[in-house]
Amino acid sequence: MKLALKNICLTLMVLSIVGCVPGKTEKEKDTAKEESLELLVGTYTKKSSKGIYKLAFNPKDGSLKSEGLVAETVSPSYLNMSSDRQYVYAVGEGETGQVSAFKWNTDRSKLALINTESAIGKGSCYVALNDANNLVSVANYGSGDMAVFKRNADGSIQSSPQFRKHEGSGSSLSNQAGPHAHYSKFYKDKFLYIVDLGIDEIASYMVAANGDIGEKKIALKTDVSDGPRHMTFHPSKDIAYVINEISNSVIVSTINQEDGSLNSIQKISTLPEDFKEKSHCADIHITSSGKFLYASNRGHNSIAMYAVANDGTLVLIGNESVRGDWPRNFTLSPDDNYLLVANQNSDNIVVFRVDQKTGELNFTGNEIAVSMPVCLKF
Repeated sequence: MKLALKNICLTLMVLSIVGCVPGKTEKEKDTAKEESLELLVGTYTKKSSKGIYKLAFNPKDGSLKSEGLVAETVSPSYLNMSSDRQYVYAVGEGETGQVSAFKWNTDRSKLALINTESAIGKGSCYVALNDANNLVSVANYGSGDMAVFKRNADGSIQSSPQFRKHEGSGSSLSNQAGPHAHYSKFYKDKFLYIVDLGIDEIASYMVAANGDIGEKKIALKTDVSDGPRHMTFHPSKDIAYVINEISNSVIVSTINQEDGSLNSIQKISTLPEDFKEKSHCADIHITSSGKFLYASNRGHNSIAMYAVANDGTLVLIGNESVRGDWPRNFTLSPDDNYLLVANQNSDNIVVFRVDQKTGELNFTGNEIAVSMPVCLKF
């Protein structure tokens, strides 16, 4: 009897000790979830990918965790979202260009399709919203044109967009035999810039208060065979930065606030001087502080790092290997502490920490496998 009572007491002691071990409460789990950031990944669905994926990014250590497929759709090669983060817009890069509107479900585990509209052209590769969130612009690479849709209050896209077709050609290179619109961006809701790789031009369109788009004006004519691809804007200065796919360079330009024209003040290489092999630039981003700018090199497989001077011009810091192949797209974390690279051909996303004093990138050791990632959006 005494032995039985002793065993019961020991059991109760063990249970008491176990009960004292702190487990994660629901509140703690919710807090941990809140600490992570949503990262959407647009992909090419040519291999095993099926559409748009969501990752959880930990801003404390730069780690990534897969949260799975959130929308099944064909080759969503570029994504953007509304300012309230409730709606996501994705191009479908194929023979027939299109753009789709999605809305998050209650727990943000899936994106529900609202509607899909034809972008009229071919090879839709970029989508952007204006600050007012009532216009959606799509650049069509394959056919060299752009479409601007009006957006409804429920997040859907109206049909019958405003359409502008580019004309002309660049050099004798195969990708400059005709126009190839590669980037679309509203600037202060006053101008719409379209970067056209095929004709070495950045076009600007005046945007009226009612959302009507004016006629094309040439904001900047680059050097022959520069092949401008993307651009970004200084957060506090009237400066634009254009990355050139073919000449592997960045053009720094001042912005005329009256007519949207760009005046080039610098052109700087993205590659080391001793590199002589083939490479093709892809993406460009500037920190929210305006102190550092980054550009991706496909072929050299690196990120070019620049310090931004007071006048907006650039000084090359160096190049950092992307630990993968074909860095088509990259992004900075909202706090500028990390830079994440989507390596299309090596099927991986790699995380670097940004040195806030020097602008240099340091590999964190964190990466994650995703089939053909080509767009990253926080």
